[in-house]
Amino acid sequence: MPRRRPEDCLVRTLWSGISRGTERLVFEGRVPVAEHERMRAPFQEGAFPFPVKYGYCAVGIVEEGPPALLGETVFCLYPHQDRFVVPASRVSHVPKAVPARRAVLAANMETALNAHWDAGSGPADRIVVVGGGVLGLLSAFIGARLPGAEVTLVDVDPARAALAEALGFGFALPQDCPGDADLVFHASASAPGLATAIGAAGFEARIVELSWYGEGAVAAPLGGAFHSKRLQLVSSQVGQVSPSRRPRFDYARRAQAALALLADERLEALITEEIAFAEAPARLPALFAGKGITAVLRY
Repeated sequence: MPRRRPEDCLVRTLWSGISRGTERLVFEGRVPVAEHERMRAPFQEGAFPFPVKYGYCAVGIVEEGPPALLGETVFCLYPHQDRFVVPASRVSHVPKAVPARRAVLAANMETALNAHWDAGSGPADRIVVVGGGVLGLLSAFIGARLPGAEVTLVDVDPARAALAEALGFGFALPQDCPGDADLVFHASASAPGLATAIGAAGFEARIVELSWYGEGAVAAPLGGAFHSKRLQLVSSQVGQVSPSRRPRFDYARRAQAALALLADERLEALITEEIAFAEAPARLPALFAGKGITAVLRY
């Protein structure tokens, strides 16, 4: 590790979260050459495809650093590592109401929050979220907290229905997907999911694309009623604060807002696997091939 400067923290990691979608693409060497620089994690070492040190969901205890942070639990966009040194300005304080293990969801919650800012979500909106991974579930969770909003999660796995009910929103299989939505969030990273999202949108509705596909082309069904319904298909990505909030929110304020949203204990259900750090090399291949939601590494 580098020598710690006065403005740095030494963090002992407790947990780190595995971003199943993005890290699977990295693991499989499927980051497009054109995206090598934009896809770099904040404290990444090495380069795509390999060897590379990746990850961005670390939670730990500050063991050395500025007095105000000593002993505090913090979140940092750092790769999977048992100890690390970073500038104190790059860590976010984990609220007392949020357990350290659950705080690994902060990066995904920040992405979902930014997506709602991009979407312009509001009270009483009819919202459809296609794709029941962690990002889709968190997007639906935020939407369901809007007064009067009607939120439906759409996924091919009927087992997601119980989780949707527990988190406070509806569920439908693709064939039963509701239509005439005011807003649609797509997070399935599949062409059939994108088709479902477009079909769910009402007249002049906005479809927010949250999926990241990696290499390869994706079929987008832009025929049919796409133009006559005057639909909007917009991208959302967490690398920049949404223009609707950029004058007032910097990265630090957005990160703290995302962490505060994790205080709801129902979100514990989104962590479906726990792996000892030492076992990660043996267990990650099966993890990426499975159907869980979020996996955490235990240090």
